[in-house]
Amino acid sequence: MSNQRLIIIPTYNEELNIEPLVKAIFVNAPQVSLLFVDDNSKDKTRAKIQEMSQLYPQKINIIERPRKLGLGSAYIDGFKWGLSRKFSVILEMDADLSHNSSYLNKIFTLLKSHDLVIGSRYVKGGGTENWSLIRRLISRAGSSYARLILGVRVEDFTGGFNAWHARVLEKINLDDIRSDGYVFQIELKYRAIMAGFSFTETPIIFADRTLGQSKMSLDIVLEAVYKVFLLRAFKNKFKALGQNNTK
Repeated sequence: MSNQRLIIIPTYNEELNIEPLVKAIFVNAPQVSLLFVDDNSKDKTRAKIQEMSQLYPQKINIIERPRKLGLGSAYIDGFKWGLSRKFSVILEMDADLSHNSSYLNKIFTLLKSHDLVIGSRYVKGGGTENWSLIRRLISRAGSSYARLILGVRVEDFTGGFNAWHARVLEKINLDDIRSDGYVFQIELKYRAIMAGFSFTETPIIFADRTLGQSKMSLDIVLEAVYKVFLLRAFKNKFKALGQNNTK
């Protein structure tokens, strides 16, 4: 399994998106495996995942968690699951169809020469569709704030369409991560870059969800504001994680 690719997809009440998402992924990247991490959805999300697993035997897996525990912990549980099964590449992807699976092959190709590939809304060629002005402002401000405070030139710090070599996730101490929400994505990238891993950003068009409800909240935004500032204090600690890196 050492050369296999895993896509982790956290879910909470995404019943209507599961089938089109799964079918689109396997059209564009039939070689991947999927891991859904479900936080006890109240709709039929889990039943739909099980239904799709019958169409794609041995390609779809699920971690069923007892309650809503948050995006950050969902990804950490997923990363650990994938690492324990020796996947060499692990990719984060939203369940709401905002991340277009047509970008998957390009992302995987870029991973041949980089440790981390960021699907970026804010490099040339990237963008968003059907977002309100206030949401665009909040998102851009979040990445700009993180760049300013952390001193790292990542254009899309908050985005969640990212692919990692397993060696990166093994190095950055997943057990020490306490962030959730959008700041979780910032912390992951910052840890990896401070540890000396290479990264690149590739343009994506991010489409707003058409089904279900957004998970964005004021609490998530406020958490990012103060936790990003705190991350800077751990710069040297994160650098130490990368000592004796070998590819």
